Amino acid sequence: MESAAAREPRGADAPRAPAPPPSPAEPPAAPRARPRLVFRTQLAHGSPTGKIEGFTNVRELYAKIAEAFGIAPTEILFCTLNSHKVDMQKLLGGQIGLEDFIFAHVRGETKEVEVTKTEDALGLTITDNGAGYAFIKRIKEGSIINRIETVCVGDSIEAINDHSIVGCRHYEVAKMLRELPKSQPFTLRLVQPKRAFDMIGQRSRGSKYPVEVKVTSGRETLRLRSGGAATVEEVPTEFEEEASRKVDDLLESYMGIRDPELASTMVETSKKTTSVQEFASCLDSVLGEFAFPDEFVVEVWAAIGEAREACG
Repeated sequence: MESAAAREPRGADAPRAPAPPPSPAEPPAAPRARPRLVFRTQLAHGSPTGKIEGFTNVRELYAKIAEAFGIAPTEILFCTLNSHKVDMQKLLGGQIGLEDFIFAHVRGETKEVEVTKTEDALGLTITDNGAGYAFIKRIKEGSIINRIETVCVGDSIEAINDHSIVGCRHYEVAKMLRELPKSQPFTLRLVQPKRAFDMIGQRSRGSKYPVEVKVTSGRETLRLRSGGAATVEEVPTEFEEEASRKVDDLLESYMGIRDPELASTMVETSKKTTSVQEFASCLDSVLGEFAFPDEFVVEVWAAIGEAREACG
């Protein structure tokens, strides 16, 4: 026989208390709004001021500038920051300060020059605009090119011996020029940036004219990347600036190019590695198309180390 205790309802069969009403669901957190980045821009030879936004790389930047002024993006040779002059120290590279003023230098006159390569080096340093045009960033004093007065810093190299190089990267153009045979003349087709005085006859006294723009530096920059979206970053540290400068100097010495964005990428890569062998392996995976020689990679690693020590 069951005892009285056994006949009492078990806990599992006891009536349950009503469940409390569900609490109202909390609304999902609103996504953090991205800051709206608007930049002022002018054509370097003279124009009203336009405003552009919504670009993530150099090609999109050129498209936005072209749209603002009703020109084709392919008209733009390069851009400078905070100066309308052909000043390679102000050249737009991979970073734009959030308060920088952008000046676009567009195609001017085309000219052809004949050059005879009497030495191994022509004395040219080449860079490119990231959108298909390679141009002259520096001319070495006393060099072959320095003796040709019609060739100027800022000239875009459009063709070598009537072979178009539009779309080639700076290192490809520098290699083509290095491989030209000595003592054999060749022709360069160049396009110079449009100068401000080209417009004097068409401009009244009241029209817009580019001026040197003074801006504060700010603490953030927009980093443009050849692959991936642009990002807002803190301005480079003293170490990053010094290391990038040293690497850019080595790029000029070894390859005849200057490219602050490439130099900055190499410095960033070095921060993720602890040895020159690891650094070389990472460069191959990130920048394999450049095929950097081993001795160059060793010098870059050493230069970055020197910059780190100098900046503490």
